[in-house]
Amino acid sequence: MKRNFLYYIAAALWGIPGIIIAVKGIKAYLVLPKEELWWLLLITVAVLAGFFFMFSRIVKRYSSRIAALPERTTLWQTFPLRGWILILFMSCLGIALRFISGIPAEFTASFYSGLGPMLIYAACRFMF
Repeated sequence: MKRNFLYYIAAALWGIPGIIIAVKGIKAYLVLPKEELWWLLLITVAVLAGFFFMFSRIVKRYSSRIAALPERTTLWQTFPLRGWILILFMSCLGIALRFISGIPAEFTASFYSGLGPMLIYAACRFMF
C-alpha cells in the first residue's frame, strides 16, 4: 500500500475510538447534577491538557516514522511494535471499563470528555 494511506489508517485508529469515547463522556455529563459541573469541567480541562501534550508528542513521532518509510509499504509499519501494543492495551482497558460496575458517572464524564476530543485531535493531526 502507499505510504500516504498509512496516515489515514493512523487517523482512523485514533479518531474512531475518540468519537466513541467523547460521545460517552458527553452523555455522562448530561445525567449529572448541575451543581457538580464546575469542578468536573476543571478535571476535564486537566485531562485535556495532559493528553494534549502526550498525544502531540506521539503523533509527531509516528508521523515522522511514516514519512521515513518507503513509498510502498505494509499496514503493520504504520506504528512501531510499541505503538501497536499501546493501541491494544488502551482498547482492552476501554472494553474492561465497560464491564466494571460501580464506575462513577463523574469519572466517565470528566475523563472521557478529556480523552475523546484529544484522540480526535490526534487523528486530525495525522491527516493534516
